[in-house]
Amino acid sequence: MAICKSRHRYWNLLGALPDDQGGIGRHKCCGCAYEKGYQAGLTRSGRILVDLNSLHESQAGTVRHKSPQAAYAKGYYEGVQASYQTMKFAV
Repeated sequence: MAICKSRHRYWNLLGALPDDQGGIGRHKCCGCAYEKGYQAGLTRSGRILVDLNSLHESQAGTVRHKSPQAAYAKGYYEGVQASYQTMKFAV
């Protein structure tokens, strides 16, 4: 997979994620994982599973050595929360 160049690699909100230096998630971009989780949560897809092989690689910034699984879960949760805010305004 390609190297991630997105600015999300430096998002402070990802700095509190747990460290993860092993397994298939090693060096995967947590910013990419967060964004995929957020989109899944926003649509309430019911799919709370990250495809680690679909993520770009990254060892830069805030996401360095962080857990992509935790990033996806955080994104999913925050996406679900945002979906309820969007619904309030759509009514």
